[in-house]
Amino acid sequence: MEIVPSKRVASIGAYAFAAVDEKVAELKEKGITPIDFGVGDYADPTPEFIRQACKDNIDRHATDGYPSYIGSFEYRTAVSEWLKRRFDLTLDPKTQIASTIGSKEGVFNFAEAVINPGEYAIVPSPGYPPYKRGTLFAEGESHFVAVNHDNKCEYDLDSIPPLVRETARVMWITTPNSPTGHVASLDWLKRAYDFCQEHDIILASDEAYSELYFEEPPHSALEVGKDNNYDGIIQFQSLSKRSVMTGWRVGWVAGDKRIVDIFKKVKTNIDSGTPNFIQDAAIAALADEKHVEDLRVLVKQKRDLICGALKSLGLPDCSPPASLYIWQKAPEGMSGEDFATLLIEQAHCVTTPGEWLSDEVGGENPGAGHVRFAMVPSLDEVKQAAERIAAIKL
Repeated sequence: MEIVPSKRVASIGAYAFAAVDEKVAELKEKGITPIDFGVGDYADPTPEFIRQACKDNIDRHATDGYPSYIGSFEYRTAVSEWLKRRFDLTLDPKTQIASTIGSKEGVFNFAEAVINPGEYAIVPSPGYPPYKRGTLFAEGESHFVAVNHDNKCEYDLDSIPPLVRETARVMWITTPNSPTGHVASLDWLKRAYDFCQEHDIILASDEAYSELYFEEPPHSALEVGKDNNYDGIIQFQSLSKRSVMTGWRVGWVAGDKRIVDIFKKVKTNIDSGTPNFIQDAAIAALADEKHVEDLRVLVKQKRDLICGALKSLGLPDCSPPASLYIWQKAPEGMSGEDFATLLIEQAHCVTTPGEWLSDEVGGENPGAGHVRFAMVPSLDEVKQAAERIAAIKL
């Protein structure tokens, strides 16, 4: 018999970061050990005290069976307390917070919760692929808006056409932004929220990088809705980048109770929740800020090394104020793919071409002529990479 994928699966291209993994594997087959700046997955270990919290609680949960679909009350309470400390937000752990298996599954599955066939999601480009892929699987349409170094991720709300405004169900924002590293101002977040309120659009804010900042602490989009009981707004957050827990798959959604309720209904039909001992490790992580402060220092060191090497080549300084990424402009006249190839050939450094992370806006690809560095190799590897990059012949 012939086995064919569904039309939805057939319509999606290769996942950008899977393509990066393939490139790394190709180099290793040739006997080359590359320094991998491609996928945002730390080489550094999860802090020891978090691992210990997991070990200490495994036996306690020996007979638990399935965890709660929406997270234990203890975990949701820890999230609520952290949101209060960090952003001065008050959210009810019983009704306004639910756990996710990291941010990715939450972002992807959210579209199924709120988008009907033919309805729009407003999606930043470049941006996290599950925004558009989740919309596709919900049979919705993505309207892409450009983010870049010029608008600093505060995309042009006035450019969104009337048809999209009338039929959009969700508008995605990412702050701090991936991949540009820029941070949305509180003023722009307020304008974005007012825009969504005017047009009955849910504001979905992906804040997975909120704790990786090198200047002022970023605001949460929830702040602009707190006096309105978070009406029409939802935050997606994760421990992956904050606490070096990419492989643990633990995060949350928080905001409007009605939206969280709908999302819970989707989750109960898709997965069986995050294991309790992982939630206990996440509780320990949320209670500690020292490891996050240390991580910020480390990532900034890596950023400064790579940006310094790139500047030594005569390239623009693209040092980000936040996030895990450097969104570097390529040499004049060179595509992102060409620059990524040059970095592999001359420096054995793997990056992600900007074209792979972007969709066209107005006939142009906003990611063209850029590469993304994820600041995830060890500090020693980054020092080695910086030396190699500085020696590149353009």
